[in-house]
Amino acid sequence: MATSRFTGYLESRKNITGSLCGLAGLALTFAGVAGPYWPVVVAGLYGAGALIAPPERPPVPDFPDPSAQLDEVRADFGRLRAYLADVDLPPAAAGRLTELTELLAALLDPGWVTELLAQDPEAVHALSRAVRQDVPEAVDTFVRTRWWTRLAPGQEPPERHLEKQLTLLQEEAERLAAGLRETEARRQESHTRYLEDRSQ
Repeated sequence: MATSRFTGYLESRKNITGSLCGLAGLALTFAGVAGPYWPVVVAGLYGAGALIAPPERPPVPDFPDPSAQLDEVRADFGRLRAYLADVDLPPAAAGRLTELTELLAALLDPGWVTELLAQDPEAVHALSRAVRQDVPEAVDTFVRTRWWTRLAPGQEPPERHLEKQLTLLQEEAERLAAGLRETEARRQESHTRYLEDRSQ
């Protein structure tokens, strides 16, 4: 611990600036300006340099790697699929949910899509929110509400709300996939231009 502090001080801006000023004091000593008080001059210049040194920059926070976040989302998606397999849904909602989960599975599939996602934190957040919150919440709300509508007939069926919610979630996932396709297309065009410019 003490060694790391000492090493940290040796590499600090205060020490580097102070050392440079101390070297200037030694230069003055060899030039004959400091006289017999040269140790005081060197130490004083070192201290002055350490005082005027710019402050240390705080270290940049170490945020988690987006690809590691995607691994966590992928594991959560596996748990979500296991949960959805046990839920009994009406055919229309079940079909919509199947389309949505297939799209989410394609987006989470390891490969070039994951590489593109890792470069877009907002896309990772949107995917994470869909897997961890939006889909399970929509299905769970339907399961709970379906029981209550049996006690109060005449209301709008909960499956209609579920279908609307799943449709909106699928549209959001499709927009995300379209954005990734556009990013990949721009990357290809950029690489093509680079190769064309290089060949000229």
